[in-house]
Amino acid sequence: MTSSPSLAGRLIIVTGAASGIGEATVGLLAGDGARVIAVDRNEDGLARLAAGTAGVVPLLADVTDPALPERLSQTLQSIGRPLDGLVNNAGIGRGGMAEETGDAELEQFLAVNLVSAFRLSRFAVGAMRAAGGGAIVNVASIYSIVGATASAGYSASKAALAGLTRQMATDYGPENIRINAVAPGLIETPLTRERIASETWRRHIFIEQAPLRRVGQPIDVARVIAFLLGDAAGFVTGETVRVDGGWAMGRYPRPEAAR
Repeated sequence: MTSSPSLAGRLIIVTGAASGIGEATVGLLAGDGARVIAVDRNEDGLARLAAGTAGVVPLLADVTDPALPERLSQTLQSIGRPLDGLVNNAGIGRGGMAEETGDAELEQFLAVNLVSAFRLSRFAVGAMRAAGGGAIVNVASIYSIVGATASAGYSASKAALAGLTRQMATDYGPENIRINAVAPGLIETPLTRERIASETWRRHIFIEQAPLRRVGQPIDVARVIAFLLGDAAGFVTGETVRVDGGWAMGRYPRPEAAR
């Protein structure tokens, strides 16, 4: 399935590429003809992705590694073309109120969800100048927009990522570098599938109270990411696009059971 022919021939980095939203994004971009540098610390997942998807360059790495930008620079040199796009998708998430979140856990949320994206975006804007511009898409969360219960560290890190999106969009727009974010709601991934099936309260809150009344799929988010990377979004920057089935807009009880 394709979504943006304007991405054909472009070189795009995707982090957290081996599963969930990242895997769907890599597949969609590669299907559109893009060359994708897929970054993940899951060696088996990366190998599977590279074997099954043409145009993928796997890079086994942890996004919190300060040396990752240099490794990416070397990869770009070996490919022999400038960078066109970056998708900061890698992230972690756990519950916990502020009183239950220690300093070390908060630092981990910030290291993975915010600092890694900051570091890679800083690298990317420099690399994109050689191409005359480019696009960055950060994967935030609907929790970066609405108040969420028992999610202090995660919500804070994702809200900061949305703020970084707006700030960098302001600074680098004059260089034809667009920076946007997506804010997924409840998405069915390997990490959430079991909880969605077993936790009735989660289905009630996130599905029965959402206008579209279904759980999201990774491809739902991947399509929006591809749009924001492509020429069709050429006049869009600094935005955080909700991909949540309308949940944040329309949280209200429903008389019928959710599908």
